[in-house]
Amino acid sequence: MTDTPRFDPISMAWNTVASYDSYENAQGAVDYLSDHDFPVANVDIVGSDLRLVERVTGRLTKGRAAAAGAASGAWFGLFIGLLVGLFTSGPAWVGLILGGLILGAAWGAIFGFVGHAATRGKRDFSSVKTLVASHYDVIASGGHAEQARTLLSDGGLLPGTAAGQ
Repeated sequence: MTDTPRFDPISMAWNTVASYDSYENAQGAVDYLSDHDFPVANVDIVGSDLRLVERVTGRLTKGRAAAAGAASGAWFGLFIGLLVGLFTSGPAWVGLILGGLILGAAWGAIFGFVGHAATRGKRDFSSVKTLVASHYDVIASGGHAEQARTLLSDGGLLPGTAAGQ
């Protein structure tokens, strides 16, 4: 078995320039470096200690599931109607588009309703999932870390300095 090279920033001698508690602060540091003609192509922002956050956006009823399915189905039906309508001569293409829209909405509503009913109340809410890091490291490669630290320190953006976050 041969060892294949892996992309691992730490093992490639990338150096941490600074660590921040929020992505916005890390992004601001990189923006500051860019504004001061630093070669930001050698800089990355690495989020660590990832957490999955699921934000509940509301209650999901059978009616809402059917409405969401109808909306999705309507878009799909519109797409199919437009696709078929491209190859139709005369004014019949309008009927194909409307028919596709209506049939798509109907089938979407049915599948949305049945799909939600099949869960039997085990997931009666809608949500949005996102990954969030606990802290963000600004790292530099190619021997640019010390120059980046100096620039950030001069600008008061290096954590631990008087004006740093």
